[in-house]
Amino acid sequence: MTPVTVFAGRKVALFGLGGSGLATARALQAGGADVAAWDDSQASRDKASGQGIPVVDLAAADWSGFAALVLAPGVPLTHPVPHWTVEKAKAAGIAVIGDIELFFRERAKIAPAAPVVCITGTNGKSTTTALIAHVLRSAGRDVQMGGNIGTAVLALEPPAQGRIHVIECSSYQIDLAPSLAPSVGIQMNLTPDHLDRHGTFEAYGAIKERLVASADVAVIGVDDEASKQMARRRAASGRKLVRISGEQPVDEGVFAGVTANAGTLETRIVQVLDGKPRIVANLAGIGSLRGSHNAQNAAAAFAACFALGLSTDEIASGFKSYPGLAHRMEEIGRIGRVVFINDSKATNADSTEKALTSFRDIFWILGGKAKEGGIESLRRYFPNIARAYLIGAASDLFAATFDDDGRVAYERSGTLDIAVAAATRDALAKPGEGEIAVLLSPACASFDQFPNFEVRGEAFRALVKALPGFEAFGTPTA
Repeated sequence: MTPVTVFAGRKVALFGLGGSGLATARALQAGGADVAAWDDSQASRDKASGQGIPVVDLAAADWSGFAALVLAPGVPLTHPVPHWTVEKAKAAGIAVIGDIELFFRERAKIAPAAPVVCITGTNGKSTTTALIAHVLRSAGRDVQMGGNIGTAVLALEPPAQGRIHVIECSSYQIDLAPSLAPSVGIQMNLTPDHLDRHGTFEAYGAIKERLVASADVAVIGVDDEASKQMARRRAASGRKLVRISGEQPVDEGVFAGVTANAGTLETRIVQVLDGKPRIVANLAGIGSLRGSHNAQNAAAAFAACFALGLSTDEIASGFKSYPGLAHRMEEIGRIGRVVFINDSKATNADSTEKALTSFRDIFWILGGKAKEGGIESLRRYFPNIARAYLIGAASDLFAATFDDDGRVAYERSGTLDIAVAAATRDALAKPGEGEIAVLLSPACASFDQFPNFEVRGEAFRALVKALPGFEAFGTPTA
């Protein structure tokens, strides 16, 4: 835990008692603050009260005594309308902040030079966060990882010289962190998302940009136009900038290049320093870093770790041992040349696209509760599909798409267990050489048959591990 002492002896209102809210309340209490916590859910209030956190009805409270409102990131700050606690805080003239802000205020007080890496972006930030933390740990560094991934930031050990915090930041968290000032700030990419909470794409981008604008070293992806503009503004400021790309060379920075070697395409990470390029890592054979999206993730991770003082060899070695994230292009294991991929986190077509570009011979398990547009946007990848296995409520919709296209053989499996058995049977029977993928990448929400994508992914993993002749790979990062 990181005790938050910056509000010692003062009264703080806190709204939102989920996982991060409870961690924040405990950290404030440990630092000597007088916490008044509330949540609209009676169950959440009861849980907090059972942990010794004072529960106070903030609707009836005297706000003149509060020093700040600490808001959970899932609570609306501005759109579609400000939450009622935000309106009360504004009327009382007090700051509305979040747990990331508390972390940075405490860091400024107790260890201002302690290294902190913050990662944001519409896509890829979780993998990049986990990869950076893994590489640093592999090199023997003291690392704390959390934020929007895994552990709440204030549940981590406190900032200290020689300890590196690696923090994933959502736009909601950045919006509540005016003191955000990482040693290395990473902006991966930007596409329209969460506009219901930020109003416009421009407002969403401006919030994301704050993370890199305040960083000592800004690492910015330049594979989309909005992020390119961020990089140009950072360059104009004269402060340290590292451009990264998973698709194209950069004049200065880090990029991924694809080369042919003995008939096989290999992705290599290239660093350009003072205009001189050098290959610093080869992703060939690293299953957890397949695909162009992971090439950008690896470029960002290299840039961050290099900025923190790791050698090229240390970073490349860390890449090779990276186990990947659970449910995100997770290589569970194989039977012969058939590799089993758990991509249950792919709950829409955009996410599944990354998986379909990573293999050329796919036995694809898909379906669930369909998102708007279904799988229409994936038609150009249908030549990569050897056969498809439809599960869940989207079966009729996806079958109609396949029938209309005419290139994909499919069967209606209905449930995941039947799909796994059928896909395995067909993959093992396919003649030829080269790798074959049995891929769970549903392009759907899980809610018709599973409570969430994690449970769906665990079910897939259990079914695959029970197959005769199965050989498991390493354990992924949770």
